[in-house]
Amino acid sequence: MSDLNDDRDDRDDRDDRDERDEYDDPDGELYDGLLEEELRQAAAILDPVPAELRRVAVDAFALRDLDVRVAELTFDSLVDGIPVRGAADPPRMLTFQSDGVTVDVEVTAEGLIGQLLPPGPAGIEVLSGPREHARLTADDMGRFTGEAPPAGPFALRLRTGREVVVTEWLRA
Repeated sequence: MSDLNDDRDDRDDRDDRDERDEYDDPDGELYDGLLEEELRQAAAILDPVPAELRRVAVDAFALRDLDVRVAELTFDSLVDGIPVRGAADPPRMLTFQSDGVTVDVEVTAEGLIGQLLPPGPAGIEVLSGPREHARLTADDMGRFTGEAPPAGPFALRLRTGREVVVTEWLRA
């Protein structure tokens, strides 16, 4: 009796294998594409993207404008600074540079203090994801102050009379 069962099992295995080979995609691309689409649909139903997050993504995409220059972080006291003995909560010093524009920023628990070089008036927005952008103004000497930045990532968008500069994103 066991010989009959063994023969039947062998035949069933062969049939399953032949059936799979007939429909299998050799690279698995078709299967991966179908699986990805099913997961995308399930996520859209079970956990849709919030409207506010979608707005932030669109705003971030808009920053790709060719007229906007990105100011790179050239100094960060958390990385490049020398620790000060006895300072319980020293301010974080940041320097951003982009083609002749330098932005020095001091970040403390109380707020932001900064200066633009070369000095001059500018409108400044503190970008912080889905929250309303804080708007600051730099005076004729390029100095500006503002409330404490958000706990999450933030960047500064500077609008001088002739150009727009956006700093790299970082966490306060």
